[in-house]
Amino acid sequence: MANVPDPSRPEQAVVDNHSQFDLLRQRRFLPYFTVQALGAFNDNVYRQAIIGLLGAMVLAGTMPSEARALYTQLAPAIFILPYFLFSATAGQIAEKLEKQKLIVITTTMEIAIMSVAAIGFVLQNMTILLVALFCTGLQSTLFGPVKYSILPSVLKPEELTGGNGLVEMGTSISILLGMIAGGSIFLLAGAAGPYVAAVSIIALAIAGNMVARRIPRVDAGEPGLKVDWNIARQSWRIWQLTRRQPAVRNAVLGVSWFWFIGTVLTAQLPVYAETNLGGTQALYIFALALFSIGVGAGSLLCEKLSGRTVEIGLVPLGAFGVSAFMLDLYFARPGQALATGMSVAQFVDAAGSWRIILDLTGIGLFTGFFVVPLFALIQSRTPKAELARVIAGMNIQNAAFIVAAAVIGIAVQRFLGWTIPQVFLALAIANVLVAVWIFTIVPEFFMRFVSWLMVRALYRLELHGIEKHVPDEGPALIVCNHVSYMDALILAASVPRPVRFVMYHRIFNIPVMRWIFRTAKAIPIAGAREDPALMQRAFDAIDAALADGELVGIFPEGALTKDGEIAAFKSGVEKILERAAARGQVVPVVPMALRGMWSSMWSRRDSRLGRMRVPRRFRAHVGVVADAPVHDAAVTAEQLEAKVRALRGASA
Repeated sequence: MANVPDPSRPEQAVVDNHSQFDLLRQRRFLPYFTVQALGAFNDNVYRQAIIGLLGAMVLAGTMPSEARALYTQLAPAIFILPYFLFSATAGQIAEKLEKQKLIVITTTMEIAIMSVAAIGFVLQNMTILLVALFCTGLQSTLFGPVKYSILPSVLKPEELTGGNGLVEMGTSISILLGMIAGGSIFLLAGAAGPYVAAVSIIALAIAGNMVARRIPRVDAGEPGLKVDWNIARQSWRIWQLTRRQPAVRNAVLGVSWFWFIGTVLTAQLPVYAETNLGGTQALYIFALALFSIGVGAGSLLCEKLSGRTVEIGLVPLGAFGVSAFMLDLYFARPGQALATGMSVAQFVDAAGSWRIILDLTGIGLFTGFFVVPLFALIQSRTPKAELARVIAGMNIQNAAFIVAAAVIGIAVQRFLGWTIPQVFLALAIANVLVAVWIFTIVPEFFMRFVSWLMVRALYRLELHGIEKHVPDEGPALIVCNHVSYMDALILAASVPRPVRFVMYHRIFNIPVMRWIFRTAKAIPIAGAREDPALMQRAFDAIDAALADGELVGIFPEGALTKDGEIAAFKSGVEKILERAAARGQVVPVVPMALRGMWSSMWSRRDSRLGRMRVPRRFRAHVGVVADAPVHDAAVTAEQLEAKVRALRGASA
């Protein structure tokens, strides 16, 4: 007989221990990931090759240096302009069309655009190249909404953070490598540079289109949508879509602020590397590489730190981490470099350089912590039929922030006389102020940070069956044993979706914890004799949450265990299911159990420290186990209690 794991025995249970890199071996993700990485790489090869051609033309005497400066400043504006003009239309098209088909269309457009650009390189005609650059921006505008709206359709909720982390890592590294490759073409190929650039961008576009055809079919979000071609009207309406939910609205604002920070930082790096670090163009690329590698590493670490949930508690950590490293970057080199013309190796060997290296990498690392959970939150909280349009609205706002960052960066240096380190100092302070403002308006961000910090500091969670048995969408009732005051926070950190917990009102009103529970929209409840009005309000709130397709978590024992054993489940769970059935809704019930919590802090094992017992082992192992959902409106409290007992086993 096969050795089947017994969930009641911790030593046999199979831990949910997947890696986000597993996605790179699956067709539902790998072709899409490759397409977006190739697209980012090709865009930057193209833009840097234009800069390289301008330099070559100046050296050959076919273009004055003043014209080169004009074209260099004009190119970013031409590329960003389509985001303002066509994002609204792009969002509607991405909502209406099947997504794989749209990706094939946009990558086919890329082949045509790069063919025109290739003619521009061969003829060394800047007008053709700038027209193609505008079209490249248009193609990126069309691809943008589908790039992020496709993820919730191909990934499970517990994979969203890891998938977004891979996408951000791939994009960041592709941009860096594209800049290096594009900037090297005219340095290495010499007179053949225009031809090498022409062949390269066409070959990359063709490769992206071929891979796009391997992406599986992904249904349209709203196939019946009627496209409104009025750009101004739809831009306003689509931007308004981003503001319906406070958490999504501020997540979109956070992503736009990320682009503001990135634009200011990367725009200053070329001059900073020369003036303040004393290096050459190679040192600028090295500094950019540090930032990009940091972003990639931070993006990948998000899944590990979040426990495979959409953990927006990482956002405050990322925001304040960015400011801390940016502040230190100012103090590390507040003035100009003492030497000039240093190579990368000479800079690394110079005194104080490792502090700057650490700061640039740290800024990127915490930027990854900041932006990846925001993307995952937008995707998980936005209805699929609106997601592409919300992403389009976000792109409009992103473009505005990018332009504002460029204008402000130039203004404070030219008119206020600020040095680049002073710009970094001001950005660090502004970042703290913006973060505090966002977290004050939507305290859920900071609440999740506090709860994430508490759970991760005190426990090491081992999850069993969560991914398999907790529904990815739709309503469900989670029932679990009740061991400590931390139970709701531990379950919230284990389940990929937000959970509305029902808890005894005295626990709900514990100082400090009360703010966390209220912000998490927990539902306080009391006994029928103690407060019948509160009890009725609680059941009404549960009905509304389940009717809205939310997860509701309850502890049917009605109180914390006093001896470590599971008490009899009360009939409230039956009442919830009966009320749901009366309105025609059969709610699946997911049995779950906590293991190892009895000997942890916040249980009632003893009364030392006011019943707040310090764990015997720092970050003790705690198991969270789930069983298959019960789809039976007539299931009894006793039957559910038996299932939870079997799940918990002998491990209290």
